[in-house]
Amino acid sequence: YALELQMPFYGEGMDPIFRRRHEALRGILNGIDTAAWSPANDPYIPAHFSAKKFEGKAECKRALQEELGLEVNPDIPLVVMVTRLTDQKGMGLVTYAMDRLMSAGMEVAILGTGDQKYEDALRYFNDRYGNHMAARLQFDVALSHRMYAGADMFLMPSEFEPCGLSQMISMRYGTLPIVRETGGLKDTVVQFDRSDPDKGNGFLFYEYNAHEMMYALKRALAAYGNLREWRQLIFTAMHSDFSWTRSA
Repeated sequence: YALELQMPFYGEGMDPIFRRRHEALRGILNGIDTAAWSPANDPYIPAHFSAKKFEGKAECKRALQEELGLEVNPDIPLVVMVTRLTDQKGMGLVTYAMDRLMSAGMEVAILGTGDQKYEDALRYFNDRYGNHMAARLQFDVALSHRMYAGADMFLMPSEFEPCGLSQMISMRYGTLPIVRETGGLKDTVVQFDRSDPDKGNGFLFYEYNAHEMMYALKRALAAYGNLREWRQLIFTAMHSDFSWTRSA
């Protein structure tokens, strides 16, 4: 984000100042409360788990599918968003691509409130796609924990994102992020690469369009179909350090 602030699109008219003072400009990541966001002892989720004892995540997924009225099937990849429903959060891409998301063979669940046009669109998709799409247009802390814990993937296609917390939280719960390569998302999510599988902890796309987003999702689905790759990705993601200790 410190680099992006020096560009006209992100600088909001202040980019000449940021460019002139670039030697004094540093980006500092946010951190998350790793005690509050911990799958090993989270009071909001139906089963606890960790990177070493992972069995509880399957129960979290089953319970979440049941709670949201989705098809209860461990083999269907479940993609979630916990977000404000705004242009900045990439909701335009998501609503444009929803039909393609559904035809790709996944379940989608979205929690949040925001712009009326996106709330209306999600109500429509919720009704149209029955037990493969769930929209919860509300603010619900407990449900957000259950969604982070029960999902397979977390979609975050932001237009811009100074840092972002959701991708950090999702990785704590072994839910792999699919994000746009911008700001703090680029700083925290490492692209999965089969040639070096130990480093990746998620999937990225650069261009802000629905086709690029779908391409990243399809790469994630391909990895999901390979149990060894997927477990390695989860292991790496859950061991990523996004605590305030590291940031400070």
